[in-house]
Amino acid sequence: MNEAAEFLLTLLHAATNTHLLHWTSKSYAQHQALGAFYTGLPELVDQVAEAMMGKFDATPVFPVTYYAPAETAKEELEALKDYVMQARQKLPQDSEIQNLIDEIAQSIDQTLYLLRFP
Repeated sequence: MNEAAEFLLTLLHAATNTHLLHWTSKSYAQHQALGAFYTGLPELVDQVAEAMMGKFDATPVFPVTYYAPAETAKEELEALKDYVMQARQKLPQDSEIQNLIDEIAQSIDQTLYLLRFP
């Protein structure tokens, strides 16, 4: 469950990082898009975590890591998008878990749209 722990922690850090970028944004549209993203992401992560723990009757051991936010919100979300696409291949492939990860990917894609076309 090491891959799952890293995945969950990375996504929670992404919520924190996009919150930081939300605070420093000078664009109202970006501020709003990031606000919606960072408030919704933890609930999606929680659903993935609980589904995996329920299915496999195991709790993850979380690494002690943190990554700082990218310089821009677009860079942060692009990096997160790439990370989710790569990391999901190492996670359980059960459809109910992958569907929850799809919701996270969709949230990233939608936020990127809002950042690109304010």
